[in-house]
Amino acid sequence: MKDTLKVAITGCGVIGRTHAVALQEFPEARIVALVDAIPDAAETLAAFIEKSGRPRPAVYTTIAEAFAADDIDLMALATPSGLHIQQGLEVLAAGKHVVIEKPLDVDLGRAQEIEAAAQAAAEHGVVASVISQHRFDQASVAVADAVAKGRFGRLTSAIASVAWFRSQGYYDSGDWRGTWSMDGGGALMNQGVHTVDLLLWFMGRPVEIHARTARLAHDRIEVEDTAVATVTFENGGLAVLHATTAAYPGLTVRVQLMGSEGSAVVDNDRLAYFHARVAGGESADMGLQGGGNQAEEELAKYPVEDYEAKDPTVYPAGHVRQYRDILGAIAEGRAPGVTVSDAVNALATVRAVYVSATLNEPVLFDDVLAGKYNDLEVRTGNTTTESV
Repeated sequence: MKDTLKVAITGCGVIGRTHAVALQEFPEARIVALVDAIPDAAETLAAFIEKSGRPRPAVYTTIAEAFAADDIDLMALATPSGLHIQQGLEVLAAGKHVVIEKPLDVDLGRAQEIEAAAQAAAEHGVVASVISQHRFDQASVAVADAVAKGRFGRLTSAIASVAWFRSQGYYDSGDWRGTWSMDGGGALMNQGVHTVDLLLWFMGRPVEIHARTARLAHDRIEVEDTAVATVTFENGGLAVLHATTAAYPGLTVRVQLMGSEGSAVVDNDRLAYFHARVAGGESADMGLQGGGNQAEEELAKYPVEDYEAKDPTVYPAGHVRQYRDILGAIAEGRAPGVTVSDAVNALATVRAVYVSATLNEPVLFDDVLAGKYNDLEVRTGNTTTESV
């Protein structure tokens, strides 16, 4: 890898600013270009970067202009979800590394197109990753490592809940918010996709999904503000998946993982509970009922540096940790911790929820991946007086 990696950011809103703040933690990365269809947005972010003590990036209105003007190595896409694939394909076609914000896209077929392009590009040393920063949280790493080592025994069940609140003003703040064409879905797609990714990371590949969705507390949106699904996995384990933006005033994200030899709870990105039976150890016939918490000693195995945000308007700690992995992948010529294929599986799970809710019947994950329902117009996000 070069001593200095030249980085460009496309999409200069709140999320683009998060990427900029995260990237400034790495002296080996320099933001040289900003791309936005609204020049004022790019100029505002350029001024922010300059004020932070870094060189002011050049500003462009298209990716093509940026590539023509500078020898960019890595492009970060922080644009609306419906633009990710078109822009990602453009970046990969130019032979550049790419980081795409979640969700990968709003359309599964298009997402699979960039999956194929990313796999082909990887053969030439090009890294493509999708933001799923919570995989790099200390708690998530500890749980995933325990799963990989079989410390929980057979995984029997999981509960993943994203119970957040978004006001009507949130949805009214942008014409694209709450639309199928640009948002791709509601609470599950936008607020819940990170948790879907964690659920799959812990539990493995889904087999069948059965879901219901509804729009219960918001107007002027096309998509759901509440979704509930049951998921069956290849290992036989079962999970409940729940996402809502109608839980005032907003609760924490919580993932519970249960197995025959141990269990864990990740609450608000922290390891709230962890217990794995010691080999040969005994346990009470009726269980410990939440006792025997080993979380503190488990976390001690996974030291993580404290990160204090210099800008209180963004929360870049997770992006910092994921960019450390991405820049390492570029330097070492390896695959990143989160691949495009990982993001496709999360997107396919969300799509399966919407398909199941529309048809009011269980659907097979492999059928969704194979494109069986690509032409189905999902009808989730309806009022309670209509069929979901």
